[in-house]
Amino acid sequence: MLATWIGTGSILGNAGKTYETGMAALILPLGGTLGILLLTQIAGKVRSYEKYTVPEIIGDRYGPGARLLSVIALVMAYMVIVSYQYNAGGAVISTILTDENGVSLISLEMATVVAAVFIIAYTMLAGLVSVAYTDVGNGIIMTIALIIAFPILWFKAGGWSGMEVAFAGMGKNQHMQFFGVYSGMDIINFCLPPFLLVLGDANMYQRFFASKDAKGAKSATKILVFAVVIIELLIIASAWVSASMIPDAEVGKHVLIYAAHRFLPTFLGAIMMTTIVGIIISTADSYLLVPATTLMRDIYLNYINPKASEKKIVLLSRLLVLALGIVAFIVSRSFAESEGFFERALYAYTIYGAAITPVLVAALFWKNATKEGAVASIIFGTVITLLWKEVPALWTWLPGGLYGSVDEVLPAICCSVIALVGVSYATKK
Repeated sequence: MLATWIGTGSILGNAGKTYETGMAALILPLGGTLGILLLTQIAGKVRSYEKYTVPEIIGDRYGPGARLLSVIALVMAYMVIVSYQYNAGGAVISTILTDENGVSLISLEMATVVAAVFIIAYTMLAGLVSVAYTDVGNGIIMTIALIIAFPILWFKAGGWSGMEVAFAGMGKNQHMQFFGVYSGMDIINFCLPPFLLVLGDANMYQRFFASKDAKGAKSATKILVFAVVIIELLIIASAWVSASMIPDAEVGKHVLIYAAHRFLPTFLGAIMMTTIVGIIISTADSYLLVPATTLMRDIYLNYINPKASEKKIVLLSRLLVLALGIVAFIVSRSFAESEGFFERALYAYTIYGAAITPVLVAALFWKNATKEGAVASIIFGTVITLLWKEVPALWTWLPGGLYGSVDEVLPAICCSVIALVGVSYATKK
């Protein structure tokens, strides 16, 4: 579960944001940590539901319409998440193959293609079993590598005083400050999307469904809280210390990749780079498998061919992974230059969190939720997220620069919850 949650959004997204803003980024894991704390109360109930996918729970509670809409929202969000895994994999390959003069032996575009082909092929051939076993090893290696790497980077940077001098020389004095860097709205914009994602993340729920029993799912989630706090803070702290030694902003986008390559002893740097690659692959194949499984169970087996043989299901699932992998690659090309890893992660988290998390939590805990309320919630959550992000011209009437300061997560989740509650009470039988 740790390796499932710690993905490219943490190792590259949060690290990249740390390079931009400094020590204040230590606040970024707050949303995910609070979400996992609440998840400890949900895990046992989810496991006892005896379902395979999140849309199955939604469909069981609200009917086929809500189930179909939740599948669409899930696939959209997960394609964005997979897309930036390809870009992250390309960044690692390009960095590894850089010569002494800082010139890469392979273009970033070609490196991204290599990463995408490997990830798709690996996921098609190996399936969920590979994810489970590699995640165990990956979680252990990641924890050990980060615990060893941080003190080495700290001494290399010259400790607190060395970092102060380095950041002052770059004109980044605020990088040594924790308070006053982010506004209250910044904290909401940055922390609310991961909070909403983890509460309803189909990857986490799939782990619950695979656990032996409800008790095991609940106890694992309690331990996960502490593990996530330690690893997330180590990632951000390592990126913050490394940032003091990297004046080049273009390199700083991939701060931990560069630090592993340039600042750590060769053996440890290789382990750290392997960890980053493992995290990228683990995240990518998890987020490819979930929509493939969802489309297979919630669309094909539910509406098209309920009596399909096991052999046919496996074959079609692999073909779905291939198709979804190609779609994600197309998305990655459109995002390649326009957005950083941090911004794309928040966007994907918001699509999923605003559309699915409210109706999923209501399905488990609120008896008054109706199918009409669920359908309205999913539609409002998805549409408001997309329109707020992609069609800024629609919001020019808002007063006082409100559009520029508020990300899509706040209007999307507010509209989603209001629709769920309002329509549910209006259609209550």
